[in-house]
Amino acid sequence: MKSTPHVPSRAVMSGVLAAGVVVAGALSGCRAPSSAPAPFDVVEATIPDMQAAMESGRLTSRQLVMEHLARIARYEWQLNAAVSINPSALEEAEALDAERAAGNVRGPLHGIPVALKDNIHTTHIPTTGGSLAFEGYTPPYEATLTANLREAGAIIIAKAGLTEFANFMAGPPNQMPGNYNALTGYGLNPYDPRRDPREDRNDGRPALTTGGSSSGIGTAASFWAANVGTDTGGSIISPSNANMLVGIRPTIARVSRWGVAPVTLDHDMAGPMARTVTDAAIMLGAMEGAAPDPEDQATGRCEAPPGRDYTPFLNADGLEGARIGIPRAFYYEPVEVGGRSVGGLDEEAAALMAEAVAVLEAEGAIVVDPAQIPSFVDPDPEANFNTWPLCIGGHQAKGSDEGCAVNFKYGMKRDFDAWLASLGPSAPVQTLTELREWNLAHRDAGSMKYEQSRYDISDEMDVEADRARNAADMAKDSLLSQARGIDAVLEAYELDAIFTPGSRGAGLAARAQYPHIVVPFGFVANEPTPPFPEGFDARPAPFGVGFTGTACSEPRLIELAYAFEQATLRRVPPGGFR
Repeated sequence: MKSTPHVPSRAVMSGVLAAGVVVAGALSGCRAPSSAPAPFDVVEATIPDMQAAMESGRLTSRQLVMEHLARIARYEWQLNAAVSINPSALEEAEALDAERAAGNVRGPLHGIPVALKDNIHTTHIPTTGGSLAFEGYTPPYEATLTANLREAGAIIIAKAGLTEFANFMAGPPNQMPGNYNALTGYGLNPYDPRRDPREDRNDGRPALTTGGSSSGIGTAASFWAANVGTDTGGSIISPSNANMLVGIRPTIARVSRWGVAPVTLDHDMAGPMARTVTDAAIMLGAMEGAAPDPEDQATGRCEAPPGRDYTPFLNADGLEGARIGIPRAFYYEPVEVGGRSVGGLDEEAAALMAEAVAVLEAEGAIVVDPAQIPSFVDPDPEANFNTWPLCIGGHQAKGSDEGCAVNFKYGMKRDFDAWLASLGPSAPVQTLTELREWNLAHRDAGSMKYEQSRYDISDEMDVEADRARNAADMAKDSLLSQARGIDAVLEAYELDAIFTPGSRGAGLAARAQYPHIVVPFGFVANEPTPPFPEGFDARPAPFGVGFTGTACSEPRLIELAYAFEQATLRRVPPGGFR
């Protein structure tokens, strides 16, 4: 079955052209004359590789940006990875080349092209959230993390695709598929860039999930060196897992949240997505502020490493003597809660995780198995994390939300309206209510293909009257995810981290506000329910492993993740994108 090609958005292609790419040459695959030096191959190149090539004089930042723009021109139609391209990318690269020539190198990101999820403010490229209402919108101020990256010498080459406003627009009964937004449509996974052929699902969505509401598509296909995603309940970890990337969800507020369109500041966090742990560590250091951000007072929670440099923790022997817990219940094996069975792995994933655990042991880790999380094995449904869901569907409006945590829908009302207010009169809408009304008025233009049930249940919240309910639910979240969750298991077994399959550890870490890292490891079959039609040969899905620690434990987690990565080197680039 052939997939219908995606036509790159006008913003993407005009941006590529404005940046100076000769698209015809890029598409032709022309080779330099045999006497010319071999061009630098950006496919799977690491940030240190790129930096070394520039330091040696083999490569300029301008050439590096050109190579990445050429890849976007060549393959964007297949993947739909970008919302917009920075038309000044080459000018910025030339300025950074001039700085280098004058002896000023800002650091490991000097002259390196990266992308930001399109809910992160940039004042030189639009920030849309994927919403038709915000098409072409340029906010009046930069996100703090954007300013930090640019100060470090990074070039924001593009705004990466996303699920519209971080996937808190449309939930059940009309769940918006991941990586869809009204402005640019669906992103496709480079490991199988075809659309879902199943009846009732053949609306353009990918056959192979792209993961959460951030997009790792362009990083996986080497459109840029790395990207920044945002995570409320798993949207760094899930797309990193789905695109065979390293993803780091940091401790809440380690990276400033100022200038990031929110779902709820109680759980929102920006973090790096990259092809290697090294690149992710470099990105995290550049994103983090040297001092607490006055616009986000919580940024003083974790102390940055000296020089905001995480690379000293890239220790290939980091697993030697580390105590790693295996939380069998739910993550590896099903558990009975409230009369129903939840969790567990199928045979293929279980075999892969058994192999991963053997790697830990071979590298000298002390594996504690099992190391159960108390709130995952408590037989009392009122005290079990897995029976305490989030209120994220249209069926969980006021009056029907007693059995779920309201923070996401409460926080969306509180923090989204505050974010809109920070934009001042330039904002296309002034409140969540106005955005809902705008979408209704522009339904025929495609503003709400999957309706807006999450906006609806959020907008009915009263920030003052519902404050106590939100506080009570947050306290229960903290009890189940921290005191009787991650902290409990780490303390009981004196662990450095717990080790989880795929992206499954993302939810617990996010609700605890704690860090989590996923590392590529293998593939599993893509066998959805209902199944694909006969004759559709689905390609396997990437599958990683996760390390979770307590608050501010990123240095140790990076050490563990790097050691695992170096012991395995399991990342495989997607085929068909050379």
